[in-house]
Amino acid sequence: MKRREFLTTAAVAGAVGTVAKTASAQEVTHRIGVAIPSATHGFMGGLNFHAQDTINRVKETYPQLDFVLATAGDASKMVNDIEDMVATRDIDALVVLPFESEPLTSPVQAVAEQGIWVTVVDRGLSVPGIEDLYVAGDNPGFGRVAGEYFRENLTSGQKIVVLRGIPTTLDNERVDAFTAALDGSGVEILDMQHGNWNRDDAFNVMQDFLSKYSEIDAVWAADDDMAIGVMEAIAQAGRTEEMWIVGGAGMKEIIGRIRDGDPQLPVNVTYPPAQISSAIEMTALGLVSATPVSGRFIIGSQLVTPENAADFYFPDSPF
Repeated sequence: MKRREFLTTAAVAGAVGTVAKTASAQEVTHRIGVAIPSATHGFMGGLNFHAQDTINRVKETYPQLDFVLATAGDASKMVNDIEDMVATRDIDALVVLPFESEPLTSPVQAVAEQGIWVTVVDRGLSVPGIEDLYVAGDNPGFGRVAGEYFRENLTSGQKIVVLRGIPTTLDNERVDAFTAALDGSGVEILDMQHGNWNRDDAFNVMQDFLSKYSEIDAVWAADDDMAIGVMEAIAQAGRTEEMWIVGGAGMKEIIGRIRDGDPQLPVNVTYPPAQISSAIEMTALGLVSATPVSGRFIIGSQLVTPENAADFYFPDSPF
């Protein structure tokens, strides 16, 4: 289905009666491709869980919809998955969370140029405006909320290190907002390195930081998986009492420790993996109804503290 047909079909569907729509639903199948990274760490584990759960739920509600779900451990496989969805599965819409921004931009642009609806989730593409719908957490807000906490709880001259994620537009947005929030505070950023939202990578980066810097007052890990790797490195170095850590995304293990008053983990910043559910549901709604779904849908970031942590603790969550 071409992009112009996406809205045309939706408008026609909205104009017909209930009986006609029900009959049509049994005859017409639209296919949505969903391309996401593999569950290589906690956040992506939660996102994979929510993606599959949402697909199952949406298929029950709209039997006229079909889905192709592909997970990838690297950018090359994701590109191949998307090309296969277009070439052999005849998708009408694509929901994609780019493994990395730069290598996915041209392939996703090629999909859009064929008139296929494109929903981009979380990690934006390197060229703006390719997608029809963008769904994400508030990445500038994520960095700003963390930066404001550091500014308010450190004094001029104190020193911090920063672990970045995978090189993506969203990582740039987070880091830019974080550093902007610290401007003029006198807090010194000793170093920034990519931990790639990975525990092992973060462990190695933090070991390097600890060997290079004898004085570190706090760490912005910018992700809860990275925070766990950071804590392990700090513990092995025997420097647990020297610094506190702020991660992000709301992993239940981290939220539980904040709730219990762990001084090493004073706060967290939310960034829900269930945003994939919003993306899939909104894309599906655009295919089966006249509901307008194009544009940007941004989910705000909140500061999690010991006082409100219970509101963000979900024991049955996979993340």
